[in-house]
This record gives sequence, structure tokens and C-alpha cells, in this order.
Amino acid sequence: MNTLVDWELARRIAHKVADRRPLPPNYNHRSMERDFAAHTAVAEELVAAETGLVSLNGPARGKVTTRAGWIDANIKSFQRLLKPLADRLAGDGGGGGGGDKNGSAAKFSARMMQKFAALEVGAMLGWMSTRVLGQYDLLVIENEEAPLEEDGQDVVYYVAPNIAALEWRHGFPPDEFRLWIALHEVTHRAQFTGVAWLREHFLSLVDQSLNSVSTDPKAFGTAMSQIAAARREGRNPFAEGGIAVLVASPEQREVLDQIMGMMSLLEGHGDVTMDRAGADHLSEIPRFRSVISHRRSQVGPLARLMRQMMGIEAKMNQYAAGERFIAAVEEAGGTEFLDKAWEGPECLPSMAEIRDPSLWIDRVSDVESANGDGAAQKGAELLTGADFSQSS
Repeated sequence: MNTLVDWELARRIAHKVADRRPLPPNYNHRSMERDFAAHTAVAEELVAAETGLVSLNGPARGKVTTRAGWIDANIKSFQRLLKPLADRLAGDGGGGGGGDKNGSAAKFSARMMQKFAALEVGAMLGWMSTRVLGQYDLLVIENEEAPLEEDGQDVVYYVAPNIAALEWRHGFPPDEFRLWIALHEVTHRAQFTGVAWLREHFLSLVDQSLNSVSTDPKAFGTAMSQIAAARREGRNPFAEGGIAVLVASPEQREVLDQIMGMMSLLEGHGDVTMDRAGADHLSEIPRFRSVISHRRSQVGPLARLMRQMMGIEAKMNQYAAGERFIAAVEEAGGTEFLDKAWEGPECLPSMAEIRDPSLWIDRVSDVESANGDGAAQKGAELLTGADFSQSS
């Protein structure tokens, strides 16, 4: 089968990297399975009460997994996601052609690229498997053979040893910390399965991004030149999203901007919701938040460079940027104004609007004014008469 990555090599590398991090002393996988089954159900009720988002797919299902299990699930997802691109590249001559000498050279080059990609992907997934706490991702699937539409693919993942390690290291009460983590992941599920159009819109953006990938090998060389030029000018070439953004065509960058804007909103909304929905039930949210924020920012120079190259640094920044966007929108018009973002794809913020929320506020207000229902007027009414204590 045509492939961009030697996936078996990537899996072995990722497992080896993950195995270097020992299990915490208090690790009990079976007890965590029981706990997260209960916490996922409670979290779903609290998120629905806080946001008004109710899943159209029925009750959420939590799956407690190991680091190796998380790696394997993500590799299967990547394989399925990238197969059409790999097939297209092979159809464009990626498998080599011409005379025997040229064909052999091309095949050797392709194998080397597969192994290099495996090293990169394996190291990334191995490192991330020791950091990630939970995941709800439409691209991570439980059963490779089942279609994405089946309920069996709709799973909230919890990476048990990483959660247990934080509880042990910081003395977190497990019941509270596990419910807090569940609130974040269940919020993401509520977003994708409670907003009827969001899932298909996200998947369509991913498809557009992959379909616009250039098959011209010169694109990588151009990216390397851009990296060198940025370094000479004292700029961070990976600040906007890593190598993927550097090698992207203008068309692809436009799609990536839409994806990053949407994900910043979703991640910020997840962070805000987990704190608000848990406020009356969890006593140590400020300490949880402080530790997680510090953990996101504290990495060594080599790990930080890898995060930047892979776009993970940009992903980390989405949490804070999304929270700032939400705070600004709610200050202008309350939670009802923020809910405009869920009305349709055209209402989602771009990355420029995430960075400067006034752009989104003005755009959405103009639309509402044109419809005879000014969002700016509604915002003024809310600001003069509403209680915003839940936003603090």
C-alpha cells in the first residue's frame, strides 16, 4: 500500500519514547476506568447545563487508555486520514519511474523519506503520549474498519498514567481532578455533536487542506529557504503553526487559518467551560489551573523547538488566545453574543479575529444590524442590566 510514513517504524519509535517515562506509584488502571465512567456522565450533565449544548449522539462514552493505546489510536487515525493524499502522491509519480536507474533512485529516496517521517511522527507521538491527559478528536477512531458515522467511533479518551502522575506529584484529590479533566473533553464532544453543522464543517476543512497539498518536491526546499531567511531576520519561522504552515500553498494557508481560528475558539471554550461548569462542585480549580498552565509553558529548549516545528506550540497558544477572545466577546455582549459563533460556519472567527476580537464583534454586529437585530444594542442592554459573576 502507498504510504507517506513507515507507520510500523513510527509506532515502535513512539512506544520506545513513551516507555522512558515510568508509571506513577499510584497507578491503578481498573479503578480509573470505574471513575471515568461515572465522571464522564456527570460532566455531560454539567456541561449541558452551563452551555446549553446537548449531544445529538446520545450519552458520552469514556475510554481510559494507556500511553501505548493512545499512540496506536492516533497512528490508525493518521493512516486513515493521509491515505488519500498518499495515493494521490503515488499517482503523480511518487513511486518512481523512467529507467531502471532513475526508478531505483526514486524508490530509495521515497523509502528514506518514509523513514525520516516515521522518526519525526514517532518522536512527536511518543513525547505527546507522556503529556496528553484527555482527547476528544473526530480524527481519532476506535475501530479502523468501522465508518466514522457509527456510534462506536464517538469516544472520549483519558490517558490514565499521565492523569495519575499529576495527581501523585501535586497531591490532587483524584475525584475532583478527574471530573475537571472530563469536563474539558466532554465540552469538546458537546461542541462537535451538539452543534449540528460543526462536525461536517471541520472534516470538510481537513479534506480541503489535504486536497490542496502540493505534490511538487520544490515546496519543501522553498520552506527551508523561508526558515533560513526568518532566522537571519531574528524571527521565529515556526510561530504561525510549524512546518505544515511553511510548506502550505496560499490556498492551503487560507484553510489552515480557518481551522486554527475554529480550534482556538473550541479550546478556549473548553477551558472556560470546565472551570465554570465545575465551580460549584470542585474546590481546587484554581490550583488545577495553575499547575496545568505552568505545565504547558515549562519545557526544555529541545522540546520547545520540536513543539514549534510540529505546530504543537501554536496548538498550546490556542487555549490562551481562545480564552481572551471569549472574554472580549462576553464583555461586549454576554454569553448570548458568544453563542452567535455556533449559528453557522460563517460565524466562526478567523485567526485574525481571534487575535483581535473587535474584528469579529464588529462583523457579527453588522450582520445582526442588517437583520434588524443589532448585536451591539443587545450587548449594551446586557452590560447595563446583567449579572456577569459567572464570567469572573
